[in-house]
Amino acid sequence: MKPILPSLKEKKRYIAYEILSEKPLKKEENIKGISNSILKFLGQLGNARAGTMVIESNQNKGILKVNNTMVDQVKTGLTLVKEIDGNKVIVKTTKVSGTLSKIRKGGSL
Repeated sequence: MKPILPSLKEKKRYIAYEILSEKPLKKEENIKGISNSILKFLGQLGNARAGTMVIESNQNKGILKVNNTMVDQVKTGLTLVKEIDGNKVIVKTTKVSGTLSKIRKGGSL
């Protein structure tokens, strides 16, 4: 079987985000809250088109992998997160890049 041509591959972007909260969050709570809020905002079809995937996550920082056509919609979904497991939070997108190395080099995670 032949490999897929680069022009036919789905292009991706990486979004670095930071969570400001009153109490420290666990990594699992962070991932679950972000994923649920994006799913709630975009719906199942939009989430499937966006192809969101949490690549890395700490207590208050993380990196999402997203389809390049849905970056603005996912950023909007991130800003609409107001609460994760009863803790009030604010989610800021710090950087968007096409490569993981540039996101990591910028000190985003």
